[in-house]
Parts: sequence; structure tokens; C-alpha cells
Amino acid sequence: MIDVVKKSKDIGKLKTGDKVYFNGKEMIVDKQYLFQEHDKMNEWIIEVYNPENEKEYQIRYFDDQVDSSLEVYFLEEDFQYLRKDPKTIAW
Repeated sequence: MIDVVKKSKDIGKLKTGDKVYFNGKEMIVDKQYLFQEHDKMNEWIIEVYNPENEKEYQIRYFDDQVDSSLEVYFLEEDFQYLRKDPKTIAW
């Protein structure tokens, strides 16, 4: 599980241009969207990028259990997202 060290606002309110930090390294939010609707919860994706090297990442979570469901993926080549496990995340 990723340690959430700081929340500046509800994760569902992150928008384009907001900052997210993996292990203290700054990322920029590109967009957030509903990935899949389930019976009593929704799965969301936040797309972020590293402004230093333009690498792209996704933060995935379920809206009913944000802290325990956070997962981070990075884009490998042009089409495959692979899981990455940062120790900390903040926004």
C-alpha cells in the first residue's frame, strides 16, 4: 500500500495543472476520468506526467476506498501501463 503523506484536497477534485508527488518528485495532472462504474463504487484514473522527462503515469483508485486502493502505473513504450510502487504519494 502506498503511504499518503499529504492531501491538499479530495483526490476527486484534482484537475489539469494540479501537482502530485511520488516519493517527493513533482508530477503534473493532465486529466482525471471515470474508468469503470461498478455497483456501489467507481474506478477512477488520474493521468499525470513528469515535467522533467515527459514520462506518463496513471493513478488508479476506487472512490469508496481511496487510501487502500491507490495504484500507480507508468507508460512503457506507447501502449502498455506497468505497475510502479512509489513509497509515498501526496497532492
